[in-house]
Amino acid sequence: MTDIANTLTVDGQTITFEPGQTIMQAALAAGVFMPHLCYNPEFKPHGSCKLCTVTVNGRPQSACTIAAMPGQEIQSDTPELNSRRRVLLQMLFVEGHHFCPGCEKSGNCQLQALGYEMEMLTPHFNHFFPDRGVDATHPDVMIDFGRCIMCELCVQASRDVDGKNIFALAGRGLASHVTVNSPSGKLGDTNLAVTDKAVEVCPVGAILRKRVGFAVPIGERIYDHDPISVKALEPDEA
Repeated sequence: MTDIANTLTVDGQTITFEPGQTIMQAALAAGVFMPHLCYNPEFKPHGSCKLCTVTVNGRPQSACTIAAMPGQEIQSDTPELNSRRRVLLQMLFVEGHHFCPGCEKSGNCQLQALGYEMEMLTPHFNHFFPDRGVDATHPDVMIDFGRCIMCELCVQASRDVDGKNIFALAGRGLASHVTVNSPSGKLGDTNLAVTDKAVEVCPVGAILRKRVGFAVPIGERIYDHDPISVKALEPDEA
């Protein structure tokens, strides 16, 4: 019996994958970028942001959660899929406080970088201007709930790496929000440390270390010289 080759195609390009890899992992390893926000290789993927939606043999699937299988024909970089991704990005921008010129995460923000990558020229929709508040009660870390995109990475990092379960998601639909697990609901009443993994995984400007804002000047930040489609394929990013 002839073994089936562990290959699939992405936009017509044949790539080889390792058994157990997802489509996202196989693509990134082969140097093929797929837009994503909630995916982080250090944590179990859950497909919440939907930016990595591709078509697999004609059916829409989340590339970060679907296993790579021999013979899959995957479409990712198509006008239709990229148009949908732009709409998702536009919705994320207007649902929160994502005003890049005034944000210290500018240049280091994955949401902003994907906006550029997907050629998002306007927010299109009316801004919600949500009143979610800022928690600056912790001596070393602050959280701007208005910038949170509900990617759950801080929840996973605090639970699986830090072993503290400081963050959680609550609510449904537009009422979804990140909560802080302390008697007061304040970050200052937790045992969060500035060195915790949960502090560094936020892809946007929701969780920030204090007293280091603009330490790296705009123009010298992660995505200032290379787009996210290039940075995401570098060994320390992918």
